[in-house]
Amino acid sequence: MSCLEMPRGTVPDFLGEPRRAFNDGETMQPRAPLAVPVDARNGARVKAQDVRPEGVYRPNYNFLTPNMRSPDYVQMSTAAAITLGVMGGYMYRTSCTRCLNLLLTYPEGCRANCAYCGLARHREAERNYADRNFIRVDWPAVPYDQVLDIVASGGDGGRFHRMCISMITHPRSDDDTRVVLKKWVERIKHIPVSILSNPTTMMRADVQELKDLGADIFTVALDACNPEVFDRTRGRGVQSPHSWDKYWEILRAAADIFGPERFGAHLIVGMGESDRDVLTQVQTIRDLGGHSHMFAFFPERGSLMDHLPPVPRPQWRRIQLARYLMDYRDHRLERMRFDENGALIDFGLPQDEIDAVIDAGTAFRTSGCPGKEADDVSACDRPYGDSPPRDIASYPFKLNRRDLREVRRQIEAGMAAAPIAAESREGNGDGRPE
Repeated sequence: MSCLEMPRGTVPDFLGEPRRAFNDGETMQPRAPLAVPVDARNGARVKAQDVRPEGVYRPNYNFLTPNMRSPDYVQMSTAAAITLGVMGGYMYRTSCTRCLNLLLTYPEGCRANCAYCGLARHREAERNYADRNFIRVDWPAVPYDQVLDIVASGGDGGRFHRMCISMITHPRSDDDTRVVLKKWVERIKHIPVSILSNPTTMMRADVQELKDLGADIFTVALDACNPEVFDRTRGRGVQSPHSWDKYWEILRAAADIFGPERFGAHLIVGMGESDRDVLTQVQTIRDLGGHSHMFAFFPERGSLMDHLPPVPRPQWRRIQLARYLMDYRDHRLERMRFDENGALIDFGLPQDEIDAVIDAGTAFRTSGCPGKEADDVSACDRPYGDSPPRDIASYPFKLNRRDLREVRRQIEAGMAAAPIAAESREGNGDGRPE
């Protein structure tokens, strides 16, 4: 069964986007996390109430949250739940997702406190873990055996190209990830598994074990594009346990163990870094043999950054295009040019080559682990995970002519200070010609 485009009305969104060239570091400062009352910490409310889960749980703030734990229960994105058929609903211009995104779940929740994340620890005071939004949507909880039964019987209609297990920072996460993975590969032979890892709790041996158990691709949610942004949004700046060095340690282990084309890293654009910062990470990951999976910063409701602006579309589009050229056209950072603020001003390619990539549209689709369509088309299409439908950042479907016109307009706006392309000029990647 295919993901057919469904002509439905535009979905409104509350957020208006002011005109900006980029999100600077001074602007993109998270709020400080507030202290959580003792009676709300570590899932205390859920464990005290101890409501027995029954079947599918849809986040509902009017009901007591059941006491659900992985590996018996997993949460899944709203798009995956609709595609799997465990809940009803419609998605703008598409009827399904190609990736079954699963999230481990516990009453204690994720013990990290990432500033941009709806699952962060500081939300214990206002929301139980299973009721928190993540990448703009709710995540229903489903008995894992029910998930396996539906997929094994073909209940997804063949629409899933990939399954992904998202780990969280929790003492049980590593062990339960292995259980979820092992049960999947024993029953579901036709859908490969990706691991979205939690490096903070892992060692190299853990990466190897996941490979041995049958994981196909290993990814690291690096997210921040330089050490300063990482520490401010994921580390000591928000009382969170993650560290830049540890994340890179596990990413490099994945490069060794999983090998070329079988690992990658998530990067978020618009949290106070420069274009050069982002693309430096893209080039480093590509040199190791991996791919970068790009996300546009969007203020997640309830996060410590929900008061901050989303990444400006012109900046986002030029980064999408540059990343695609580097990941799938063997282009290199050294051939691009940047201004004194680290903004990309020249792709370093002839105009006709750039036009061909823009017109193909693939560079502007959601990036992630591949499915069955093509190596450069992500199965993990995350419908509207980083933008409202009225202002799409990452297209979860093939772009039409109107989409391409809008993308081109945004790219040209983002490159207004310099030509959109160079006649094969080369630079040294730091804003100065050679």
